Amino acid sequence: MSGEQTYEKFLPEGIPEWQRPFWESLREHAVRVQRCTRCGTYRYHPKEKCHRCPSRDAEWAPVSGRGEIYTYTVIRRAPTPAYAPDVPYTIVHVTMVEGFRMVGTLEGIDPDQVRIGLPVVLAYRDVTEDWTLIGFRPGSGT
Repeated sequence: MSGEQTYEKFLPEGIPEWQRPFWESLREHAVRVQRCTRCGTYRYHPKEKCHRCPSRDAEWAPVSGRGEIYTYTVIRRAPTPAYAPDVPYTIVHVTMVEGFRMVGTLEGIDPDQVRIGLPVVLAYRDVTEDWTLIGFRPGSGT
């Protein structure tokens, strides 16, 4: 993945070829997550083998993009100058309806209004021509 846009915040590095379908699904705004074809367990982050049954067999399965906040952190001090305009912002761990957890930035709500159990939906963040990142926004998605 190579783009000409300058983006000064953190981006993934060293993505193995076998993980590319996940990142491509984000660019398509249709997230797909590995699912073990032996036991049905979702593998997020993508992994070479299942943590439940050690099978290496998996498919890239679409997921709903819906979940609820499991825990969160409000960032009040920017990790680098590139993040300074965003503070305060909220990083959330979300339990997806499919049972696994994803992490992303929460948008569309004041950090002081965030609570555990809040329903959220995936919000795709196109940060460069080549990179789309995971974010979330409040909503049930139904």
